[in-house]
Amino acid sequence: MKFEPVTIKDIAAKLNLSTSTVSRALRGSWEISNKTKKLVLEYAEKINYRPNPIALSLKERRSHSIGIVVPEIANHFFSQAINGIESIAYNRGYHVSISQSHESTEREMVNIQHMASRSIDGLLVSISAETENLKHLQDLHEKGLPIVFFDRIAPEINTYKVVADNYKGAYDATVHLINEGYKNIAHITSSPHLFITQKRLEGYKKALEDHQIPYDPKLVEYCNYGGMVVDEVELAIKNLFKNKKKPDAIIGGGDRITSVIFLLLKNQKKGGLKIGYIGFSNSDLTDMFSPSLSVVRQPAFEMGVAATELLIKLIESKRPITEFETIVLDTQLIEKESSKKRIE
Repeated sequence: MKFEPVTIKDIAAKLNLSTSTVSRALRGSWEISNKTKKLVLEYAEKINYRPNPIALSLKERRSHSIGIVVPEIANHFFSQAINGIESIAYNRGYHVSISQSHESTEREMVNIQHMASRSIDGLLVSISAETENLKHLQDLHEKGLPIVFFDRIAPEINTYKVVADNYKGAYDATVHLINEGYKNIAHITSSPHLFITQKRLEGYKKALEDHQIPYDPKLVEYCNYGGMVVDEVELAIKNLFKNKKKPDAIIGGGDRITSVIFLLLKNQKKGGLKIGYIGFSNSDLTDMFSPSLSVVRQPAFEMGVAATELLIKLIESKRPITEFETIVLDTQLIEKESSKKRIE
């Protein structure tokens, strides 16, 4: 049996009203009496009537759909951000389409072009670790497609952006380790061209400077796939411990990187974790690690909420918006066992 959705014509026939009267009643028009509106709305609810999205998009020139492009849905940070996005989008009458780049520029480009060809109303984007050339996004932006960046942003594209205070998060993490007595603090982070990587590195450097600890570039390692490739994280750790000045603590600069580093260190140190450790992570599992993991938490859900509200503002604005801002949300340092100074 073929599914046949209920239409305005069906409601009109059942209630012995014209289709135009039913349409106006569903829209809450002042031209229709309260009695008729109540009759139509109650019957529409009873039969679970929903407007035809294709008809609406043709009439309003909008699809009421939003595209989301993230590096990885399974990442705790991005899954929480998506929850924040959906909490706003669905309440405002928008459907969401989600795709993941898996840290690949090529896949990011394909996903974005596919969504744009499906007449989405706007895009929420967190760029891949591989993406340096932003032409595919810049072209769509210049053609008028509303785009809002969150977390991994494109500073050179003039639109709304929502980020965590990555500078402060890394600064606080580094100062905490210094206060615990660590001196040779290493930093394993993501691709060097990413804005989040740059701000976290700045915070790390500033904390060292403020405590008269010289910055050593040999104590910084980059993972160009953000921890999705275990081998590159393992190589980063090996490189750090090849140095004459070996690290006594490590800061992990990302959700995936943080978890992978911790597990690799645990495997290498049979007697337990011998160095201080803290990482950027939104995983709820970090308390279950042994020792429990100190983390910098980002407001992922709130970031998703803020980015969606800004995107809908762009979509529904009657006039072009030309002045934009970057929303910076605070991070939270959670001190657990892994960053405490251990006495040998």
